Amino acid sequence: MTDQQAQPVFNIEKIYVKDLSVEVPNAPAIFLERDAPLMEMQINTQSAQVDEGIYQSIITLTITAKIKDKTAFVVELQQGGIFRIQNLPPEALEPALAIGCPNILFPYARESVSDAVLKAGFPPLMLQPVNFEALYMQQQQAQAQAAGQPN
Repeated sequence: MTDQQAQPVFNIEKIYVKDLSVEVPNAPAIFLERDAPLMEMQINTQSAQVDEGIYQSIITLTITAKIKDKTAFVVELQQGGIFRIQNLPPEALEPALAIGCPNILFPYARESVSDAVLKAGFPPLMLQPVNFEALYMQQQQAQAQAAGQPN
């Protein structure tokens, strides 16, 4: 039975919206604009251990849409997940949390944002896929460069 206990475990325990806000600061006038809004998206991921072998992962998205110089809408979302991760080698845990968990959560975040934008009175917004592996690599390179420079 010791072989079975040593098998890696990666299970989704719960996926949830931790925080969601929608603002349409220039309503109702903004709905009379005919131009398509320009979108800007900021994304952040974080994870933390909450219990033995249990981790929380959160994607934070901020989407700002502007028409000319006016804000059409702002959506802020924290999409969370609780994952059971056990028996992974230490070097595999961080990539699992920084890449694997966000890859699972992002489709849920995309759906939450689209629904929120639709309910705010705008056409549904389909966010483009995000390469969390590339984001992780950029973060690793930035940390390595920061560590190599004297303060």
